Amino acid sequence: MKRLGQTWEAITDFGNLYAAYRLARRGKSNREEVARFTLQLEQQLHRLQWELQSFNYQPGNYRLFTLYERKPRQIAAAPFKDRVVHHALMRIIEPELDRRFIHDSYACRKGKGVHAAVDRYQHWSQRYPYVLQLDIQRYFPSIHRPTLKQRLRRYLKEPHTLHLLDTIIDHSPEDARSDSDCGIPIGNLTSQFFANLYLNRLDHFIKQQLHCRAYLRYVDDLVLLADSKHQLWHWYQVISDTLQQERLQLHSQPTLSKVTDGIDLFGYRIWPTKRQLRNDNGHRFARQHRQRARAFAAGQLELTQMRPAVQSWIGHARHGDTEGLRRKLLGGIVFSRGS
Repeated sequence: MKRLGQTWEAITDFGNLYAAYRLARRGKSNREEVARFTLQLEQQLHRLQWELQSFNYQPGNYRLFTLYERKPRQIAAAPFKDRVVHHALMRIIEPELDRRFIHDSYACRKGKGVHAAVDRYQHWSQRYPYVLQLDIQRYFPSIHRPTLKQRLRRYLKEPHTLHLLDTIIDHSPEDARSDSDCGIPIGNLTSQFFANLYLNRLDHFIKQQLHCRAYLRYVDDLVLLADSKHQLWHWYQVISDTLQQERLQLHSQPTLSKVTDGIDLFGYRIWPTKRQLRNDNGHRFARQHRQRARAFAAGQLELTQMRPAVQSWIGHARHGDTEGLRRKLLGGIVFSRGS
Protein backbone atom coordinates (compact mmCIF):
# COMPACT_ATOMS: atom_id res chain seq x y z
CA MET A 1 0.00 0.00 0.00
CA LYS A 2 1.46 3.34 -1.07
CA ARG A 3 1.92 5.80 1.77
CA LEU A 4 0.95 9.45 1.48
CA GLY A 5 3.91 11.85 1.31
CA GLN A 6 4.70 15.52 0.64
CA THR A 7 2.03 16.80 3.00
CA TRP A 8 3.93 19.13 5.34
CA GLU A 9 4.29 22.08 2.99
CA ALA A 10 0.58 21.93 2.16
CA ILE A 11 -0.43 21.69 5.84
CA THR A 12 1.61 24.74 6.87
CA ASP A 13 0.74 26.83 3.81
CA PHE A 14 -0.77 30.17 4.88
CA GLY A 15 -3.77 29.68 2.60
CA ASN A 16 -4.47 26.30 4.20
CA LEU A 17 -4.21 27.78 7.68
CA TYR A 18 -6.66 30.52 6.72
CA ALA A 19 -9.11 27.97 5.31
CA ALA A 20 -8.69 25.94 8.52
CA TYR A 21 -9.44 29.05 10.59
CA ARG A 22 -12.69 29.56 8.67
CA LEU A 23 -13.71 25.96 9.32
CA ALA A 24 -12.79 26.14 13.02
CA ARG A 25 -14.81 29.33 13.60
CA ARG A 26 -17.95 28.04 11.87
CA GLY A 27 -20.85 28.39 14.30
CA LYS A 28 -18.56 29.75 17.01
CA SER A 29 -17.71 33.26 15.82
CA ASN A 30 -19.36 34.89 18.85
CA ARG A 31 -17.15 33.11 21.37
CA GLU A 32 -14.57 35.23 23.16
CA GLU A 33 -11.46 33.21 22.25
CA VAL A 34 -12.53 33.13 18.60
CA ALA A 35 -13.12 36.90 18.61
CA ARG A 36 -9.68 37.51 20.16
CA PHE A 37 -8.01 35.34 17.52
CA THR A 38 -9.96 37.06 14.74
CA LEU A 39 -9.08 40.54 16.00
CA GLN A 40 -5.44 39.95 14.99
CA LEU A 41 -6.09 37.26 12.41
CA GLU A 42 -3.17 37.76 10.05
CA GLN A 43 -0.70 38.09 12.92
CA GLN A 44 -2.12 35.01 14.65
CA LEU A 45 -1.94 32.88 11.52
CA HIS A 46 1.62 33.99 10.68
CA ARG A 47 2.69 33.16 14.25
CA LEU A 48 1.00 29.77 14.06
CA GLN A 49 2.69 29.10 10.74
CA TRP A 50 6.07 29.98 12.26
CA GLU A 51 5.44 27.72 15.27
CA LEU A 52 4.61 24.79 13.00
CA GLN A 53 7.43 25.31 10.51
CA SER A 54 10.04 25.85 13.24
CA PHE A 55 8.69 22.88 15.28
CA ASN A 56 7.94 25.11 18.27
CA TYR A 57 4.21 24.36 18.24
CA GLN A 58 2.81 22.97 21.49
CA PRO A 59 -0.91 22.33 22.07
CA GLY A 60 -2.68 24.22 24.85
CA ASN A 61 -4.76 22.87 27.72
CA TYR A 62 -8.13 21.26 27.08
CA ARG A 63 -11.37 22.50 28.62
CA LEU A 64 -13.19 19.48 30.05
CA PHE A 65 -16.94 19.23 30.55
CA THR A 66 -19.57 16.48 30.74
CA LEU A 67 -22.53 15.92 28.43
CA TYR A 68 -25.49 13.98 29.78
CA GLU A 69 -27.39 12.24 26.97
CA ARG A 70 -28.52 8.76 27.98
CA LYS A 71 -25.12 8.35 29.67
CA PRO A 72 -22.51 10.89 30.82
CA ARG A 73 -19.61 11.53 28.44
CA GLN A 74 -16.61 13.67 29.20
CA ILE A 75 -15.84 16.04 26.32
CA ALA A 76 -12.43 17.67 25.83
CA ALA A 77 -12.52 21.01 23.97
CA ALA A 78 -9.17 22.12 22.58
CA PRO A 79 -8.21 25.83 22.49
CA PHE A 80 -9.22 27.60 19.30
CA LYS A 81 -5.65 27.84 17.96
CA ASP A 82 -5.30 24.07 18.27
CA ARG A 83 -8.60 23.51 16.49
CA VAL A 84 -7.20 25.55 13.59
CA VAL A 85 -4.22 23.18 13.50
CA HIS A 86 -6.51 20.13 13.57
CA HIS A 87 -8.48 21.43 10.60
CA ALA A 88 -5.28 22.31 8.73
CA LEU A 89 -4.08 18.73 9.19
CA MET A 90 -7.35 17.08 8.25
CA ARG A 91 -7.87 19.23 5.14
CA ILE A 92 -4.71 17.71 3.67
CA ILE A 93 -4.52 14.12 4.93
CA GLU A 94 -8.14 13.10 5.44
CA PRO A 95 -9.42 13.12 1.81
CA GLU A 96 -6.70 10.69 0.72
CA LEU A 97 -6.84 8.42 3.79
CA ASP A 98 -10.62 8.35 3.80
CA ARG A 99 -10.43 6.36 0.55
CA ARG A 100 -8.75 3.55 2.50
CA PHE A 101 -11.80 3.11 4.75
CA ILE A 102 -14.62 0.69 3.92
CA HIS A 103 -17.76 2.16 2.38
CA ASP A 104 -19.87 1.26 5.42
CA SER A 105 -17.97 3.18 8.08
CA TYR A 106 -20.33 6.07 8.78
CA ALA A 107 -19.02 8.33 11.55
CA CYS A 108 -17.71 11.82 10.79
CA ARG A 109 -17.22 11.26 7.07
CA LYS A 110 -18.42 13.37 4.17
CA GLY A 111 -21.61 11.96 2.70
CA LYS A 112 -22.08 9.51 5.58
CA GLY A 113 -23.47 10.06 9.08
CA VAL A 114 -26.23 8.61 11.25
CA HIS A 115 -29.03 8.90 8.70
CA ALA A 116 -27.04 7.19 5.95
CA ALA A 117 -26.18 4.39 8.39
CA VAL A 118 -29.84 3.95 9.32
CA ASP A 119 -30.84 3.86 5.64
CA ARG A 120 -28.19 1.22 4.96
CA TYR A 121 -29.27 -0.94 7.89
CA GLN A 122 -32.94 -0.75 6.93
CA HIS A 123 -32.10 -1.74 3.35
CA TRP A 124 -30.21 -4.80 4.62
CA SER A 125 -32.96 -5.69 7.10
CA GLN A 126 -35.25 -6.35 4.14
CA ARG A 127 -32.78 -8.99 2.91
CA TYR A 128 -31.39 -10.64 6.08
CA PRO A 129 -33.52 -12.04 8.97
CA TYR A 130 -31.05 -11.65 11.87
CA VAL A 131 -28.95 -8.78 13.23
CA LEU A 132 -26.09 -8.69 15.73
CA GLN A 133 -25.26 -5.42 17.54
CA LEU A 134 -21.90 -5.01 19.25
CA ASP A 135 -20.28 -2.06 20.98
CA ILE A 136 -16.84 -1.56 22.43
CA GLN A 137 -16.32 -0.77 26.09
CA ARG A 138 -14.86 2.70 26.72
CA TYR A 139 -13.50 2.94 23.19
CA PHE A 140 -11.77 6.35 23.24
CA PRO A 141 -10.08 5.82 26.66
CA SER A 142 -8.93 2.35 25.49
CA ILE A 143 -7.21 3.34 22.23
CA HIS A 144 -3.55 2.37 22.58
CA ARG A 145 -1.61 5.44 21.55
CA PRO A 146 1.62 3.67 20.45
CA THR A 147 -0.49 1.37 18.23
CA LEU A 148 -2.34 4.37 16.83
CA LYS A 149 0.99 5.98 15.92
CA GLN A 150 2.14 2.80 14.19
CA ARG A 151 -1.04 2.69 12.15
CA LEU A 152 -0.65 6.28 11.06
CA ARG A 153 2.79 5.30 9.77
CA ARG A 154 1.19 2.66 7.55
CA TYR A 155 -0.59 5.46 5.69
CA LEU A 156 1.75 8.46 6.00
CA LYS A 157 5.49 8.89 5.47
CA GLU A 158 6.15 12.65 5.85
CA PRO A 159 8.24 12.86 9.09
CA HIS A 160 7.11 16.39 10.01
CA THR A 161 3.43 15.51 9.58
CA LEU A 162 3.87 12.40 11.70
CA HIS A 163 5.66 14.45 14.36
CA LEU A 164 2.70 16.85 14.53
CA LEU A 165 0.24 13.96 14.80
CA ASP A 166 2.38 12.42 17.56
CA THR A 167 2.37 15.75 19.40
CA ILE A 168 -1.43 15.93 19.30
CA ILE A 169 -1.78 12.30 20.43
CA ASP A 170 0.72 12.68 23.27
CA HIS A 171 -1.07 15.80 24.52
CA SER A 172 -4.24 13.84 25.31
CA PRO A 173 -5.49 15.06 28.72
CA GLU A 174 -4.97 12.80 31.74
CA ASP A 175 -8.72 12.50 32.30
CA ALA A 176 -9.13 10.94 28.83
CA ARG A 177 -6.67 8.14 29.58
CA SER A 178 -7.31 4.71 31.07
CA ASP A 179 -3.56 4.21 31.70
CA SER A 180 -0.25 5.79 30.71
CA ASP A 181 -0.37 4.43 27.12
CA CYS A 182 -4.11 4.43 26.37
CA GLY A 183 -6.75 7.04 25.69
CA ILE A 184 -7.52 9.96 23.38
CA PRO A 185 -10.04 12.76 24.07
CA ILE A 186 -13.63 12.74 22.87
CA GLY A 187 -14.40 15.99 21.05
CA ASN A 188 -11.35 16.61 18.88
CA LEU A 189 -11.68 16.63 15.10
CA THR A 190 -8.49 14.57 15.03
CA SER A 191 -9.88 12.07 17.56
CA GLN A 192 -12.88 11.38 15.33
CA PHE A 193 -10.50 10.60 12.48
CA PHE A 194 -8.25 8.49 14.73
CA ALA A 195 -11.28 6.48 15.89
CA ASN A 196 -12.14 5.61 12.29
CA LEU A 197 -8.56 4.77 11.37
CA TYR A 198 -7.85 2.65 14.48
CA LEU A 199 -10.57 0.10 13.60
CA ASN A 200 -10.09 0.25 9.84
CA ARG A 201 -8.10 -2.99 9.90
CA LEU A 202 -10.96 -4.70 11.76
CA ASP A 203 -13.47 -3.33 9.24
CA HIS A 204 -11.54 -4.85 6.34
CA PHE A 205 -11.12 -8.12 8.26
CA ILE A 206 -14.88 -8.44 8.79
CA LYS A 207 -15.67 -7.60 5.17
CA GLN A 208 -12.87 -9.52 3.45
CA GLN A 209 -11.93 -12.40 5.79
CA LEU A 210 -15.23 -13.12 7.52
CA HIS A 211 -17.09 -12.29 4.27
CA CYS A 212 -19.83 -10.40 6.07
CA ARG A 213 -21.53 -8.46 3.30
CA ALA A 214 -23.97 -6.65 5.60
CA TYR A 215 -21.67 -4.95 8.12
CA LEU A 216 -21.51 -1.32 9.18
CA ARG A 217 -19.75 0.63 11.90
CA TYR A 218 -20.43 3.99 13.52
CA VAL A 219 -17.47 4.84 15.81
CA ASP A 220 -17.62 1.98 18.36
CA ASP A 221 -21.00 0.51 17.35
CA LEU A 222 -20.82 -2.52 15.05
CA VAL A 223 -23.84 -3.97 13.24
CA LEU A 224 -23.79 -7.29 11.35
CA LEU A 225 -26.65 -9.04 9.54
CA ALA A 226 -26.83 -12.63 8.28
CA ASP A 227 -29.14 -15.47 7.32
CA SER A 228 -28.51 -17.49 10.50
CA LYS A 229 -28.00 -16.95 14.22
CA HIS A 230 -25.21 -19.53 14.19
CA GLN A 231 -23.22 -17.47 11.68
CA LEU A 232 -23.61 -14.32 13.76
CA TRP A 233 -22.55 -16.05 16.99
CA HIS A 234 -19.46 -17.39 15.22
CA TRP A 235 -18.58 -13.92 13.96
CA TYR A 236 -19.12 -12.52 17.45
CA GLN A 237 -16.53 -14.91 18.93
CA VAL A 238 -13.99 -14.15 16.19
CA ILE A 239 -14.47 -10.38 16.49
CA SER A 240 -14.23 -10.52 20.28
CA ASP A 241 -10.95 -12.44 20.11
CA THR A 242 -9.58 -10.09 17.44
CA LEU A 243 -10.43 -6.99 19.49
CA GLN A 244 -8.71 -8.42 22.58
CA GLN A 245 -5.53 -8.55 20.53
CA GLU A 246 -6.14 -4.84 19.86
CA ARG A 247 -6.45 -4.17 23.65
CA LEU A 248 -10.18 -3.57 23.20
CA GLN A 249 -13.16 -5.37 24.70
CA LEU A 250 -16.77 -5.72 23.64
CA HIS A 251 -19.54 -5.24 26.15
CA SER A 252 -20.33 -8.63 27.65
CA GLN A 253 -23.93 -8.80 26.36
CA PRO A 254 -24.21 -8.63 22.57
CA THR A 255 -27.68 -8.14 21.12
CA LEU A 256 -28.85 -10.71 18.58
CA SER A 257 -32.36 -10.10 17.26
CA LYS A 258 -34.79 -10.86 14.49
CA VAL A 259 -34.97 -7.79 12.28
CA THR A 260 -38.77 -8.06 12.32
CA ASP A 261 -38.77 -7.49 16.09
CA GLY A 262 -37.24 -4.04 15.58
CA ILE A 263 -33.97 -2.75 17.04
CA ASP A 264 -32.77 0.44 18.73
CA LEU A 265 -30.14 2.01 16.49
CA PHE A 266 -28.65 5.51 16.44
CA GLY A 267 -31.63 7.18 18.08
CA TYR A 268 -34.36 5.29 16.22
CA ARG A 269 -36.46 2.17 16.64
CA ILE A 270 -36.17 0.41 13.27
CA TRP A 271 -38.08 -2.34 11.51
CA PRO A 272 -37.63 -3.45 7.88
CA THR A 273 -40.40 -1.16 6.62
CA LYS A 274 -40.73 1.57 9.26
CA ARG A 275 -38.73 3.55 11.77
CA GLN A 276 -39.69 5.62 14.78
CA LEU A 277 -37.83 8.02 17.00
CA ARG A 278 -36.74 6.49 20.29
CA ASN A 279 -39.05 7.43 23.16
CA ASP A 280 -36.26 8.98 25.21
CA ASN A 281 -35.35 11.27 22.30
CA GLY A 282 -38.86 12.70 22.07
CA HIS A 283 -39.14 13.08 25.86
CA ARG A 284 -35.77 14.85 26.02
CA PHE A 285 -36.70 17.29 23.25
CA ALA A 286 -40.09 18.03 24.88
CA ARG A 287 -38.37 18.76 28.20
CA GLN A 288 -35.80 21.03 26.58
CA HIS A 289 -38.46 22.78 24.48
CA ARG A 290 -40.51 23.56 27.60
CA GLN A 291 -37.35 24.99 29.18
CA ARG A 292 -36.82 27.18 26.12
CA ALA A 293 -40.42 28.40 26.31
CA ARG A 294 -39.97 29.41 29.96
CA ALA A 295 -36.69 31.19 29.17
CA PHE A 296 -38.35 33.02 26.26
CA ALA A 297 -41.25 34.09 28.47
CA ALA A 298 -38.77 35.48 31.01
CA GLY A 299 -36.89 37.42 28.33
CA GLN A 300 -33.78 35.28 28.78
CA LEU A 301 -33.81 33.74 25.29
CA GLU A 302 -34.58 34.97 21.77
CA LEU A 303 -36.20 32.93 19.02
CA THR A 304 -33.07 33.24 16.88
CA GLN A 305 -31.01 31.63 19.66
CA MET A 306 -33.21 28.55 19.93
CA ARG A 307 -33.75 28.06 16.19
CA PRO A 308 -30.60 25.94 15.49
CA ALA A 309 -31.44 23.40 18.22
CA VAL A 310 -35.05 23.09 17.08
CA GLN A 311 -34.12 22.77 13.40
CA SER A 312 -31.49 20.15 14.25
CA TRP A 313 -34.05 18.01 16.09
CA ILE A 314 -36.61 18.40 13.29
CA GLY A 315 -33.98 17.32 10.76
CA HIS A 316 -33.24 14.21 12.81
CA ALA A 317 -36.91 13.43 13.50
CA ARG A 318 -37.87 13.72 9.82
CA HIS A 319 -35.86 10.61 9.07
CA GLY A 320 -38.42 8.60 11.04
CA ASP A 321 -42.19 8.16 10.86
CA THR A 322 -42.71 11.16 13.12
CA GLU A 323 -45.15 13.57 11.50
CA GLY A 324 -47.69 13.17 14.31
CA LEU A 325 -45.01 13.43 17.01
CA ARG A 326 -43.54 16.60 15.48
CA ARG A 327 -46.98 18.20 15.22
CA LYS A 328 -47.74 17.33 18.85
CA LEU A 329 -44.45 18.53 20.34
CA LEU A 330 -44.00 21.66 18.25
CA GLY A 331 -47.64 22.71 18.31
CA GLY A 332 -48.30 21.92 21.95
CA ILE A 333 -45.87 24.43 23.47
CA VAL A 334 -46.64 28.14 23.17
CA PHE A 335 -43.91 30.80 23.09
CA SER A 336 -45.04 34.16 24.47
CA ARG A 337 -43.48 36.95 26.47
CA GLY A 338 -44.57 37.38 30.07
CA SER A 339 -46.47 40.56 30.89
